[in-house]
Amino acid sequence: MVDLLNIVKNTINQQREQPFSVYSSIKQQNLLNVPILKPLLIVVLSGNKELGKDNEISCDSGHFIFLADNPAINMRNIPKDKEYYALLIEFDYQDFQGLQVNAGNNKGYCVGDINQTLSKCLQQFVESSQWAPKSLWSFRKKEIIALLCHMGHQEILSMVGVSKVAQRLHQMFSEQTFEQLTIETICDKLAMSESTLRRKLKLEGTSVQEIKDQARLGLGLHLLQTTPYAIGLIAQKCGYQSQSRFADRFKRRFGLTPSDLRKTKMAD
Repeated sequence: MVDLLNIVKNTINQQREQPFSVYSSIKQQNLLNVPILKPLLIVVLSGNKELGKDNEISCDSGHFIFLADNPAINMRNIPKDKEYYALLIEFDYQDFQGLQVNAGNNKGYCVGDINQTLSKCLQQFVESSQWAPKSLWSFRKKEIIALLCHMGHQEILSMVGVSKVAQRLHQMFSEQTFEQLTIETICDKLAMSESTLRRKLKLEGTSVQEIKDQARLGLGLHLLQTTPYAIGLIAQKCGYQSQSRFADRFKRRFGLTPSDLRKTKMAD
């Protein structure tokens, strides 16, 4: 797993689109209400990760956790030997096509060991993404899912469901400039009237504005974790005219300010 960690470290701050993210810190991060939009594989390479209101889910270095989508989950990233590193791979619904998706109830997560075979597979995934065209990324993701199932973790196949309207809208906000995505554009892309859209979102327990706020702050969290951008620039990229307004909304959602989070990634 040392080779995987070194390869992952070499991808940090690369200015290119990648099918994975790398989160790191040198001080403990306590984050509330983190949104998980799609099935997510978190591979803890150094340190420890705890999830849940009472930290009931624990994932040590050398282990992974596979999460189903979740509108808000608490997380703690705990460095060990001076650092925390995790590889994050988000899966689209198309990545599960051709696999026997299981219906029914599930607990929303799966924890397992990173054995030599999985480590090698992940290493190849990271390496190939540096040269492979984007059209091939889904095939490599499907390999990871198939390998996890071969290792006995078939429960991950129950963590993909029908894409909800809220998830589709969240994705639209994440892919476009927030100010440019009007309600008319949203309804046109989803092929439904505004009244139908609001009714369906109400049944899912949310609203257009709540999803927009979640997408903006989720992007802010991601950029703070993965880029050296100034906080003012991140606020702007998230559609906030004021850095102070962004900081206020960020703290309400996640329980700490952008500056507090950025400090966990820097030495005193």
